[in-house]
Amino acid sequence: MKKITIAGNSLVDIIKRIDEYPRKGMLSKIGSVIPGVGGAVPNTGITLKCLDPQGIDVSAATRIGRDENGRYMRSVFEKYGIGTERLTEDAHLPTSFSDVMTLPNGERTIFCAEAANDAFCEEDVGVDTLDCEIFHIGYLLLLGALDAPDEEYGTKMARLLAHVQARGIKTSVDVVSAEGERFREVVMPALRYCDYIVVNEIEAGRIAGIPLREGDRLLTENLKTVCCFLREAGVKNTVTVHCPELGCSLDADGNFTVVPSLELPKDYIVGAVGAGDAFCAGMLYSFLFGMNAEEGLRLASCTAACNLSAADSIGGARSIKETLALETKFKRRRTAR
Repeated sequence: MKKITIAGNSLVDIIKRIDEYPRKGMLSKIGSVIPGVGGAVPNTGITLKCLDPQGIDVSAATRIGRDENGRYMRSVFEKYGIGTERLTEDAHLPTSFSDVMTLPNGERTIFCAEAANDAFCEEDVGVDTLDCEIFHIGYLLLLGALDAPDEEYGTKMARLLAHVQARGIKTSVDVVSAEGERFREVVMPALRYCDYIVVNEIEAGRIAGIPLREGDRLLTENLKTVCCFLREAGVKNTVTVHCPELGCSLDADGNFTVVPSLELPKDYIVGAVGAGDAFCAGMLYSFLFGMNAEEGLRLASCTAACNLSAADSIGGARSIKETLALETKFKRRRTAR
């Protein structure tokens, strides 16, 4: 059985479906309210476990509050068979939560209370007792204690990743699509201690300082350049970038692979909360089981497509057989470039 630890952000999501986003000072009606879990740990971990319940041992490393939301989070992990031995209960801070405003086309705006996530630190991970093949953490720029500066490594996150690598464990990171001037100074030090990075085109472009989108147009001519930048910044194995149009990766041997997304009918898409985490779960599965780049990107695009069929972040997760069946149901976009 393959073993992986998913660390970092866990939130209770309150998903509110609205018809339109109001102008400042105006009103928009909420059509429905759906509670659920969100953040890198539940989204990625549960999707991975659903892909192959018998073949993957998934452990969660995260910080929750001693409150109702924390109990709910723990119960969801246990329901899906996610290991909870690395759940740290904070006696002072509440469990992190977010209000997710979701439009009919799947676009969403998120209001997040960092709370317990902000205090998640290396001690919560228990590096000396980690027993896994891959350690994946998200999201950089949304974990205050680990985003903090470190004199030796640049950031506390970089220090944590270095210590994990020193135990012979592969490391993987994900980044949040956050605004602010600290983006590169927080992310760049961590890249020196990453084996894998899976990010969207906005995040990848911001890290590299090279735009990947101009309005609605994806600047495909810049994709390989950005991936090369991330590899040269320190990522040891594979750089993966995903966007609505396609997924692409650059491996340690310099092989650049592009796979177009599936063409999904508009009425198929219910929400997009956690779609990036679902894509990441597909790539992590491919890393664990030694799939080639094309196989991994195909699987990841299907896990993301499954996610889009549900309003919450985990409701669309399916077995690997059901997930890959989408390739026979829907065509891929004609071109990836």
